Amino acid sequence: SILATGFAYVRNEVSRNNVDNFGNLILKCHDIRRPGAASLDLAYVAAGRFDGYWEAYLKPWDIAAGCLLVIEAGGQVTDFHGGNDWLFGANAVASNGTIHEALRSELSGTEPNYEPWGREIQRQLGIQE
Repeated sequence: SILATGFAYVRNEVSRNNVDNFGNLILKCHDIRRPGAASLDLAYVAAGRFDGYWEAYLKPWDIAAGCLLVIEAGGQVTDFHGGNDWLFGANAVASNGTIHEALRSELSGTEPNYEPWGREIQRQLGIQE
């Protein structure tokens, strides 16, 4: 598999900064790419150029359009725990569907160590969690 990921701007400020995930997964896949934009990574998953993508410390505008592309292309998008809290939950896993559970299970238990700021947006918009 060829995977993609990103590293948040807070990577030097937090302990859960995706470096461990990268080190673990690079040994279990063909390669991990880092184009630099979540939207591009997700578009490449939708197009079949990448098999999967994961990242933490995301904001809704980073991933909303790209995740829609993945879903419309027949792929799968979840949060790190396999749930549907990927848009406001600050972390996401996207894949072609075939490798989704294998990829997601490597990230299980990993999440940003703060309350995702997306929760505040949900409260302001009146969206229930």
